This record gives sequence, structure tokens and C-alpha cells, in this order.
Amino acid sequence: QVQLVESGGGLVQAGGSLRLSCAASGRTFSSYIIGWFRQTPGKGRDFVAAISRSGGSTYYADSVKGRFTISRDSAKNTVHLQMNSLKPEDTAVYYCAASIAILATAQAMGIMRIYDYWGQGTQVTVSS
Repeated sequence: QVQLVESGGGLVQAGGSLRLSCAASGRTFSSYIIGWFRQTPGKGRDFVAAISRSGGSTYYADSVKGRFTISRDSAKNTVHLQMNSLKPEDTAVYYCAASIAILATAQAMGIMRIYDYWGQGTQVTVSS
């Protein structure tokens, strides 16, 4: 089992940047695919980005491609989501999640049901 804690959220102006972090407990961090999702009030949780166990494969939602970068620091059991050129529509609660699934494609990392563990979320607000 793994416990996830997100941090780094906050209020930023449009065009600005934020760096979210997802810290994981446990010694088996490298066993998990890590994904980021986001949710706005009254809507479902949407996929943002994910990274493979080794960090060698990443996958992004079209809406964030070219602006967000996901990376992992296995020595610190942490995954980061660098968010640049933020837009008001990026405003949401951001969640990180961990999966033990064995996947055939990188695109499968975008499927929410493969994730077994979730953090509590961190609020990101982008003002116009």
C-alpha cells in the first residue's frame, strides 16, 4: 500500500507557473505508475498527466500538452507536475494517484480506473 500527499497548489495569475508535488510513503514507490487528475465542482475527475514506473514514459492530456511536464524523483519518492502558461480553465483540485497495473500502452495510463490509491488533493486557482 502507498499513501500519497499532494502539495504546491495555490493562486496564480494567468500565464504564471506552479509546481505540484506528490510525495509517496513506502519503499515500493518505483512499483507504481503515478498519474495526476483534476476536478472542478460539479464535474468528474479528468486525467492530466502520468508517468511510468521508470520515468521513461509519460502521457499527457491534449489540454495540457506542451505546458505541463511530469517527472519523478525516485530517490525522494516524489512526482512533480510543472505547470507553465497556466490558464483560468486549469483551475481545479489536483489529485495524484498510484497504480500497480501492467499496461500495454502509455495511453492506458490516462484511464482513471487503473489507479488504486489517491491523495487528498491540492487546490490550484488561476485568475484572469
